[in-house]
Amino acid sequence: MEAEPSSTTATTRITDLNEDSLAHCATYLSLQDISNLATTCKSLKRVAYSDPIWQHRFREHWPDELLQTSGLREAYLKRRVAVQQFKFVDPLVADLYITDAKPFDHIILDKNDITFSQGSLVQMTNIDSFLNGRDGVTALSDHNARITCMRMFPLSETSLFRSETQRKENVLVTSSCDHSIRLWWKGSCQQCFRGHNGPVLTLSDKLLGDGSAKVLASGGEDGTVRLWSLSSSGKRGQHTLKATLYGHEKPIKLMSVAGHTTSLLATISKDSKVRVWDTTTSSAVRSSCCVGMTSVPGAPVDVKCCESLLYVAAGSSVVAIDLRTMQKVTTVAIYQPKLCSFSIVPSKPLICTGGNDKAKLWDIRINQETLKPEPVAELDGHTGPVAMVHMDPYKIVTGGPGDSYINVWETDTGAQTNSFICCPSDAASSSSGMGCSAMAVNGTRIVTASYGEEHGLLCFRDFSNATCAVSKREDVLASKFWDPQSYIHGDAFS
Repeated sequence: MEAEPSSTTATTRITDLNEDSLAHCATYLSLQDISNLATTCKSLKRVAYSDPIWQHRFREHWPDELLQTSGLREAYLKRRVAVQQFKFVDPLVADLYITDAKPFDHIILDKNDITFSQGSLVQMTNIDSFLNGRDGVTALSDHNARITCMRMFPLSETSLFRSETQRKENVLVTSSCDHSIRLWWKGSCQQCFRGHNGPVLTLSDKLLGDGSAKVLASGGEDGTVRLWSLSSSGKRGQHTLKATLYGHEKPIKLMSVAGHTTSLLATISKDSKVRVWDTTTSSAVRSSCCVGMTSVPGAPVDVKCCESLLYVAAGSSVVAIDLRTMQKVTTVAIYQPKLCSFSIVPSKPLICTGGNDKAKLWDIRINQETLKPEPVAELDGHTGPVAMVHMDPYKIVTGGPGDSYINVWETDTGAQTNSFICCPSDAASSSSGMGCSAMAVNGTRIVTASYGEEHGLLCFRDFSNATCAVSKREDVLASKFWDPQSYIHGDAFS
């Protein structure tokens, strides 16, 4: 008679492996995966914190650096923060000269691709191709009037998505004074959306809706908000216009999608009237999608939704509005005589405003308790209006059209970490006034655009593998005049 199989079978768990073997396996994980590993249980947390993992990651990024014998996780994370804050004077630098000596209106740094617009022309280049000696430049010339807005959205949220191999790809969407919106992919226009009775002035910062039925919003000089389906196919954009929303009396300047629900869209017109729209509402009454209205003093500068709050920078102040009640919650910043720029980090209670000759850092929590908000730090040292402010959890980057230098500051403290030239060194020392025309920051990389009387310049910097640290304030100032060995290409674009 055969023996019955055992009702219990031996199982092998991942924690049965020794820590050295687990640590070796973990060296193949991403930083996010290692962080997730540390949250599973105590034994795997010990593995995730062990020195072999962090020694491997450190050597991978900075192979020539001398390492301490212990505390490698802390050393790696400290270096990673310093790199994110641009605290080095030896980044990889590539200078790309442009034949068109005119302003750069918009610029996007997406992975290793730089996309920028001058007038009606959009151009794209790949940094890796340039560094390897290949001038892979693509000119997108289908628009016949000035580009007013550029956005990047995931390809997977459009009708062009076909397979999982395309999951990490993005599409470019542009609006123009020629009354059209165009969707670009692989260097050509895939769709053209028409419907506005005038120039299209702005596009939503995110796509509206959940699931596969994503919707793009646009605002025009005709005072309408139009909703476009990106899941509809067709070169000319047939059947893509889902709705036209009426209510604004003046041209629409800016718009932002709510953080707590992706069906709500906030818009502001040039007369500083704010409207909030429920884009899922369907009604024969054309203005019934509007679920809230208010107004703010001064000319609009920027708007940004964070969860259920809408931050509106206009005139000389930044106010927070509750999207659920349309009531003003607080005034978080006042910058006399007027604001030039504004940025916010959703993960931190901090905002940054740009004004004349300086920027200011504000703590939202502190200013909720006072009628007269005060900055926690003044970011001084610019010449002219600070028209560009980038802000992320690590750093603030500021620049302006009348200043030859870009300044970098710690987000939490406002302490300056670096300053570098955004235009040719000969132009910086002249009276030509060649400053920063446009700027884009992505992690450890930054691209700045400037122009003079004879040409334009894109300057790309990558701090990810930098090793020579800016250690003191004096070094920060000295780095303004440091001219690193660069990859330079003249007349790169036509």
